[in-house]
Amino acid sequence: MKIVTQSATSTLPPPAAGAVRLSIRNMVCPRCLRVVQRELEKAGLVVEGVALGAANVRMADGSPIQEHVVQEALQAYGFALVEDPRDQLVEQVKALVVELIHYTPVELQPFHTYSHFISQRIGRSYAYLSHQFSVREGLTLEKYIIRQKVERAKELLSYQDENVASVAKLLGYSSAAHLTNQFRQVTGMSPSDYQRLGPGSAGRVSLSNLV
Repeated sequence: MKIVTQSATSTLPPPAAGAVRLSIRNMVCPRCLRVVQRELEKAGLVVEGVALGAANVRMADGSPIQEHVVQEALQAYGFALVEDPRDQLVEQVKALVVELIHYTPVELQPFHTYSHFISQRIGRSYAYLSHQFSVREGLTLEKYIIRQKVERAKELLSYQDENVASVAKLLGYSSAAHLTNQFRQVTGMSPSDYQRLGPGSAGRVSLSNLV
């Protein structure tokens, strides 16, 4: 199998002539990209590129894509096609937030301009995106971002060689107290208490379950 998977931090170009863009729910890590590519190819599609939340595909003979076949192939691994345009927009936002917080190097993080960055990358106003997110997910976009940052903080704290102050700095918090406040709101414990649980604690949450 020729690997055409993009990195988790990449953005797919527009589909080439004869190809279509699939919106796919629950893609949250580089391994997800490899699994999705493999399953799409097994379903008979030519995969031109895969990124978090999306894939550009076509049929080799130019025939229409059978969505029910693709859906069945993806569901076996916990993924799903997203057909409603509004849900597709929300999935695009979620994929971008995961990309930013979990897979973008610290020096490239737009910590203080998440709203501008998301709006610019997707091409819609942040107010509109935030409204659609809240309606479709029952959670504000701001709270979703906080949950993702807290989950990233858990990962960093689990390494045991990072203290709360350094994790706060890595995640763009103004202070350790700011991180501690948000961490406690989400988890019910302080970052220090979480770190004392040690590696392999049961406190981590799947990125696809943070709404």
